[in-house]
Amino acid sequence: MKALILNSGRGSRMGELTYEHPKCMTEISDTETILSRQLKQLYTLGINDIVITTGYKAERLIDYVKGLNLKQDYNFVHNDRYENTNYIYSIYLAKEQLGDEILFMHGDLVFDFEVIQNLIEQERSCMAISSTLPLPDKDFKAVVFDNKIEKIGIEFFEHALAAQPLYLLKEADWLKWLNKMEEFCRNGEDNCYAEKAFNAISKELNLFPYDVEDRLCKEIDNERDLITIKKLLR
Repeated sequence: MKALILNSGRGSRMGELTYEHPKCMTEISDTETILSRQLKQLYTLGINDIVITTGYKAERLIDYVKGLNLKQDYNFVHNDRYENTNYIYSIYLAKEQLGDEILFMHGDLVFDFEVIQNLIEQERSCMAISSTLPLPDKDFKAVVFDNKIEKIGIEFFEHALAAQPLYLLKEADWLKWLNKMEEFCRNGEDNCYAEKAFNAISKELNLFPYDVEDRLCKEIDNERDLITIKKLLR
């Protein structure tokens, strides 16, 4: 199993906190950043083959990761068009490294160890959702029918559950989605969410909800989110 962590974006909604480094390097405790927490959790689980996309402040990010001195194999894939593309294009650039079962997450996501541990034990492709949290206005939601995810996006509300960009993707499902992302990018549709490509072929895939309920699994989009996460971790 490989892990894919998306870290190409600028993180401009974080204000001054990301002037000097990518959002994933934001401190969430006295000893951890978002990214160091993710990588240490993966290391504990024995997931040591990791693809990290870069863009904004790429050299600083690479130096930081190497400085953590974890015994993991990193493949950094740089998106030099990060200012005017979305992460679908970063994944497209990394496609040659992503032919296996994938644990796929955004680089600003903070989750309990139990969440990621239970996720990788699933026997089928799944995405983290919560049946107990209210639907967010502007964040991801998953449309679920018959316990299968049919659509993912910020615009869906009917038959939807709060969702987070944390996926376990079995090889067959992942390759179909990856091929559709490649088609999108080749056609110039590279400034949209990768989930738009998923929605175009969702009936061909078998993606199921993995319910985290009230356990911590949340993106840090702005300073308010950061304050909330710090309180939860304390």
